[in-house]
Amino acid sequence: MLLLAILTETIGTTALNASQQFTKAWPTALMVVAYVASFYCMSHALKTMPVGIVYAIWSGLGIVLIAFMGFLVFGQRLDLPAVAGMGLIVAGVLVMHLFSNTTSH
Repeated sequence: MLLLAILTETIGTTALNASQQFTKAWPTALMVVAYVASFYCMSHALKTMPVGIVYAIWSGLGIVLIAFMGFLVFGQRLDLPAVAGMGLIVAGVLVMHLFSNTTSH
C-alpha cells in the first residue's frame, strides 16, 4: 500500500504542475483524485508501520520520483548537488527499510 501511495502522490504532484495553477481542468481533477488515493493508501500502510517511517519513505521516494517525472514530462534538469542530495535521501530510506526493526518487511 505504501508503494501505491508513493506512486499516486507522484501522479498527483505531476498533475499539479501540469494544472498551471489550477487553470486546466483535467490536470486539476487528476491531481485531486491522485492525492485522495495517495492518502487513502498511506492510511492503510499506517496500520502496520509507524507514522514517522511511513512518512519518511513516502516523502523520500516521492522526491526522487517527482524529480524523474519533472525531467521526463517537463524537461526539468537537476544539477549534481541536487542529485547527490537525493541520493542521500534514498540511502536514508534504504537504511531505515533494511536495518530498522520498526519497518515491516
